[in-house]
Amino acid sequence: MDAKTKARCEARARVIKALAHPTRLFIVDELSRGEQCVCELTERIGADMSTVSKHLAVLKSAGLVQDEKYGTQVYYRLRTPCILKFLNCVESVIESTAREQLGLVECKGD
Repeated sequence: MDAKTKARCEARARVIKALAHPTRLFIVDELSRGEQCVCELTERIGADMSTVSKHLAVLKSAGLVQDEKYGTQVYYRLRTPCILKFLNCVESVIESTAREQLGLVECKGD
C-alpha cells in the first residue's frame, strides 16, 4: 500500500471509528431529521449533557456534524448528510447476514 492510499484508508477509519458507538449512531439518526440543540439530544438520549457533548465533539472532529450557537444554545446538524447512505448500507449488511443465518437454521430443520 502506497502512502497516499494508506492516508486515505486512515482517514476513512477515523470517520468510521467516530460512528462506532451506539449513542453516536443515535445522534446521527436524530440529526437526519434536522438540526437539534444539545438539550434536545440530551433529553432523547437520556444521558447527562457532558456525555452527550463528548459524543458530539467526536462526531464534529470527524467532520460528521457541525454546530452553530444561537444565544445560549448550541445547535448541531449533519455536515455531510451522505453518511445516511453509509448507514443504509450497514442496514443492508445486517439484513443480508440475518437472512443467511436464518437460512442455515431452516436447512438444519430439514
